[in-house]
Amino acid sequence: MTLTLDAILRSAGIAPADAQVIRHAFVREHEDTGLPGIHADSTDAEILRYTSQQSMKPKIFPANPPRIWIVCIREGGDRARLWSALENRGEVSNDGALRTFDLVVSDLLADLRNRLVIGWKSPRTWRLNGPTAANYPVMEIADAQPIPFPGFDRLVLDHAQLQAVMRDHRYAAWRTALSSVVGVYLITDMLDGRQYVGKADGVESIRQRWGAYAANGHGGNVELRGLDPTTFRYSTLRVFDPATPTRVIDETESHFKFALGTRKGGLNRN
Repeated sequence: MTLTLDAILRSAGIAPADAQVIRHAFVREHEDTGLPGIHADSTDAEILRYTSQQSMKPKIFPANPPRIWIVCIREGGDRARLWSALENRGEVSNDGALRTFDLVVSDLLADLRNRLVIGWKSPRTWRLNGPTAANYPVMEIADAQPIPFPGFDRLVLDHAQLQAVMRDHRYAAWRTALSSVVGVYLITDMLDGRQYVGKADGVESIRQRWGAYAANGHGGNVELRGLDPTTFRYSTLRVFDPATPTRVIDETESHFKFALGTRKGGLNRN
């Protein structure tokens, strides 16, 4: 049985009727608008801007485009590699010939960016409605390139990144590193700057402790309940070998609470 784009979309929670698929080719100039095209060295921002500008002509582009735009890059005449899924937040300008849309990069299909390749049956077609594209075959899902661990001194994650680290196979080296240490860490609420100093000790590694934050946002800490974890930033203050006595970790945690003032002006209650 052939795997089609339909299964990929639905597994990501995307109904084909709510999507369209665009295949960009590298061109010097956009044939519909006369605007500069994209090339192999175009940045993500340039591709996003290029995608956001579309023709007024309904024969070229739908009058009411769907909410999700699946954007691919042409590979030969019969293949398209996923660049990104975008959320269409509506038209923001219209000069009578060209419409500009507010497009935002979505987390949908994020783990398949640059990995998913679908067959493209009509070489001259650059846009498909979702139900039509859903029947196109999946040609390849390439192995993702692993992301190297930056080291504990440079480790800073927001909540979405923390969740990715805990589940995405590209971050396997990160999980291994976080599993190998205990220690003291910092959570900063970027909304108001308040900080929380926490620890992982005994049989609980930093990976296990942070896994709880990734799962529910507060990790069981009373101080963090009711706050929005999407505004949190996570970093390590000091890491130790798991054989380190608990009292050493406790002393280190107490030191950072005092040094950073997290009992009086932060999120620590004790």
